[in-house]
Amino acid sequence: MQDLVEFSRARIEKGSKSFALAARLFPPEPRESAYMLYAWCRHCDDLVDDQVLGHARAQTMPAHDSARETVDRLEQQTRTALAGQPSEPAFEALQKVALRHEIPDAYPLELIAGFRMDADGRTYETIEDVLEYCYHVAGVVGVMMAMVMGVRDAAVLRRASDLGIAFQLTNIARDVVADQAAGRLYLPHQWLDEAGLSRADMAIAANRDRLFNVVARLLDLAEPYYASSRVGMAHLPFRAAWAVGAASAVYRDIGTLVRQRGPEAWDQRVSTSPSRKLAGVAAGLSAAVNRRGHAGKMDSPSRDGLWTPSSLRAE
Repeated sequence: MQDLVEFSRARIEKGSKSFALAARLFPPEPRESAYMLYAWCRHCDDLVDDQVLGHARAQTMPAHDSARETVDRLEQQTRTALAGQPSEPAFEALQKVALRHEIPDAYPLELIAGFRMDADGRTYETIEDVLEYCYHVAGVVGVMMAMVMGVRDAAVLRRASDLGIAFQLTNIARDVVADQAAGRLYLPHQWLDEAGLSRADMAIAANRDRLFNVVARLLDLAEPYYASSRVGMAHLPFRAAWAVGAASAVYRDIGTLVRQRGPEAWDQRVSTSPSRKLAGVAAGLSAAVNRRGHAGKMDSPSRDGLWTPSSLRAE
């Protein structure tokens, strides 16, 4: 078991400094589970995107499977792992987490469905289409992480999903030009049409001002999802709330930097400095200390108008 935890820890520390920093704030057991859940997510994401720990390969590997075949294989390996027969370390990590925290099979499979959207080259006409994608590739990870922290209340799980959605909206804003160059577009086509931008030339220098206005609109949309997630922190143990608050502050700061840089935000990939990450940890501590102000107030702020997956809708 300890070898598996170390395998997973190494992957989060190389794949995401922001999430690795936040994970260190957890008590030992949820920290181990966070590492292992990340290892499986990272493994699947890397195979779909032909990357290594979230970064481009130094040398392109020979193509064997199509993207759809890769997702088919990941789905089968995931189902097999959840049934108790993992095929390799990343899937053993998922099995351990799912078993330890009684995570329903549906949630890991919803993440695989998000990878399938990329493999199928899905297009996103409306903002609701984009939010559905954000849930499948990030919101559901927030739900599983909340379950790692002991959450079972659907109202709290909805707030956890909101944080994952906010993270992904921030990701889209940061990487929109690189994604477009790679043949992927996660901005709603309706918004591009309203801005007078075409899919082909939206990222050229002459159009960066208009593109930035669309991205700023996306970052504005992320704000109520970040705000909603803070309500759920009231229902977490102190150290878990601190970790979640730190991750939220650090990731939201990426969006702040995109705003500050304006149309030049995509000249170099935006990342937060060590000092800004430490400031995020401090902000997370403050949010954890003050979280009880939301206790018993799951409707404030209201989630009215926020997108909700069918699996988490109130009955």
